[in-house]
Amino acid sequence: MKNKIEILSPAGGFDSVIAAVHSGADAVYIGSKSFSARASAHNFDDDELRECVRYCHQRGVKVHLALNTLIFDDEMPRALNLVKTAAKADIDALIIQDLGLVSLIKNIVPELPLHASTQLTVHTPYGARALYEMGFERVVVSRELSLAEIKTIHEFCPEVELEVFVHGALCMCVSGQCYFSAMLGGRSANRGMCAQPCRLPMRFGDNDHALSLKDNGSLHFLRELQEMGVASAKIEGRMKRPEYVGAATLAAREARDLGFVTEATGERLQAVFSRTGFTDGYLSGNLGESMFGYRQKSDVVSADSKLLKEIRTYYKDEYRHIPLDMSFFAHTGEKMRLIVSDGEHTVSVESEKTVEKAVNLPLSAERAAQSLSKTGGTPYLIDEINCDISSDAAVSAAALNALRREALAQLDTAREICHHYMINEIDLSAVLSGGECTHTKSYAVTQNLNIPDSMREMDIVFVDLFGMSDTDKLNEYTKKGFQIGVEVPRATFSNEAEIFVRLKELRENGISHLMAHNIAAVYMGIELGFTVHAGFGMNIANSYTLKWAKDYGITDAILSIELDEKRINALYKCIPVGIIRYGYVPLMLTRNHPAGHNDCKNDEILQDRKGEKFIVRRREGYSEIYNCIPLLMPQKDYIFNNKVFSLFLFSVENSVDNKEKIMLKLSKNLDFERKTHGLYLRGVKKLTIF
Repeated sequence: MKNKIEILSPAGGFDSVIAAVHSGADAVYIGSKSFSARASAHNFDDDELRECVRYCHQRGVKVHLALNTLIFDDEMPRALNLVKTAAKADIDALIIQDLGLVSLIKNIVPELPLHASTQLTVHTPYGARALYEMGFERVVVSRELSLAEIKTIHEFCPEVELEVFVHGALCMCVSGQCYFSAMLGGRSANRGMCAQPCRLPMRFGDNDHALSLKDNGSLHFLRELQEMGVASAKIEGRMKRPEYVGAATLAAREARDLGFVTEATGERLQAVFSRTGFTDGYLSGNLGESMFGYRQKSDVVSADSKLLKEIRTYYKDEYRHIPLDMSFFAHTGEKMRLIVSDGEHTVSVESEKTVEKAVNLPLSAERAAQSLSKTGGTPYLIDEINCDISSDAAVSAAALNALRREALAQLDTAREICHHYMINEIDLSAVLSGGECTHTKSYAVTQNLNIPDSMREMDIVFVDLFGMSDTDKLNEYTKKGFQIGVEVPRATFSNEAEIFVRLKELRENGISHLMAHNIAAVYMGIELGFTVHAGFGMNIANSYTLKWAKDYGITDAILSIELDEKRINALYKCIPVGIIRYGYVPLMLTRNHPAGHNDCKNDEILQDRKGEKFIVRRREGYSEIYNCIPLLMPQKDYIFNNKVFSLFLFSVENSVDNKEKIMLKLSKNLDFERKTHGLYLRGVKKLTIF
């Protein structure tokens, strides 16, 4: 029989922890006051973290700490201190986005389980395998996957646990690939500060909220996920109220244990929070317009005080689910003794006084069992009580109750510590050593083989995999002296196997350079013998991730577009690093086209409430939404002192003539009518309070 799927509940504060635990969660995930992808939640300071773990472990519930943001160099010491604090608190797992942090954690707390955050954009079999081989025990897969795709990942890499979102908010953008909030307002989704511009009015066709998805409502798939081997069913909502957490957790427990959500529970769940209902579009594979919705007045007023009070009554009491065996001994002239076991921990307590002879009514086994089984107000329930009592023993109910309370208190203490992590000290400054790398190369990325002659000066021109199917044209450019590389699509949802075959053919035909935007593409590239270059989608934001990249076999890297010039110049560059010097930056990578119009063939326009227009392009199985103005760092404003190389990103420029004109302007350092320096000069807002 397969193990029961874990119900994993969100907790932005201690009230939500109680709501989740009392409603039947098997585990909760929380954030700290720093390095949390939900920086606006209450989150937990060090003392609250320790208390949360203690409370949950006593009740058989695991605690996962989300340390799932990109980390800058100057923040790494604080991040590692948080890791140590979490290990000392006996946390059960860390949820990580920043790959530079992984090897450091493995050196400091080698036994601490690591879970790969959904921010790592893992949505394919090779991505899961790559992270498993890096030391991750669990992968939180992208929300956009179907049941069939999740099953394929599990069958390809059954060694790694999979965690799947089954309820809660859905971002329009694939997690880890959204730069909308950062580019427009400096609030980075990769740093826990997303301003949720996708929830604002955005017009596409006749839809005025074209980027706002309904909440995920896929609890009815719990048993199917369990059958296919998924380890954990995750509920989104660390920024939501405790009543939501309690209602969602109870609904998940019913879906798993009963096979359905009762009507009353389902009604409470929708009333406490929804966006005009729920959708199961991703897991069911039914994408389209029906997945879209936004929070309206009727949704808000449904969560009134009467409903919230009603929900609180359902989780006000302890969820009693931990079975105990008791053995009780009461012999005349000896001290009473009670042995209690939960199957893993056993405690034994004795009374201070000896048992006296009964004058009138001796203690019976039935009366002893009745007193000892009063475990209300605790998570324990009695499975079996064995009594060994002298026929003339006299014991009061008060003495029995005191003995039971002492035994359960000791059992609580025994259950608090589940791990005994060894914590090492490392010299962080010694991790980065050796010489730095610089080069003055220039790369270009283009969507097709319409390449102007002026790009011949580029060291490599990377062409999108699906734009280089014309072998004759490819050979023509090679003969002209172009160094052509392949860019792996930033998303490869259900076509990774096909992409692997096409990459293998290209490698056999002499294409040797590959640009990768996620760990799956890096893994495939290295396996096929390409020289691998990390694209901006890898979100490399610190020196330690660059060190990881070098050790992993990556040749050079386009840095995170959320780094400013001061941080870029301060990096320890163990491999060459580059920035986007020119290009329309893709602000979102989405599986569902805006407003669900997935049959779109041509570029279309998304318009925000200020009238700005963003080009939307449908790709192979996903869409990209590009910034309304190009990022431009002309040479006269170029402040990186030749310590970085340049990437010219051609995405929405279709014709050779258009690209030629842009290259000419760039070569002459001519200005553009509209442009942005992106975040290279202004940076992103501070992560949170330290």
